[in-house]
Amino acid sequence: MAFALGRALGPAVTRNLIRRRLRALLSNEITLPSGIYLVGAQPSAAKSTFEDLKRDLVAMARKIPS
Repeated sequence: MAFALGRALGPAVTRNLIRRRLRALLSNEITLPSGIYLVGAQPSAAKSTFEDLKRDLVAMARKIPS
């Protein structure tokens, strides 16, 4: 699992917050099929709540073929 969070997302503090939230969701809440993943985020993710990110990741995970 790799994360591509560019400067458009915000300052380093914001990017690290989003990275930590994504990592927590992907390790504890959401199960993905085996594989190599690159996860990115739109600038709107900086204003999203933890639950918003979870909802978006679940929707993304459903699109991945098993």
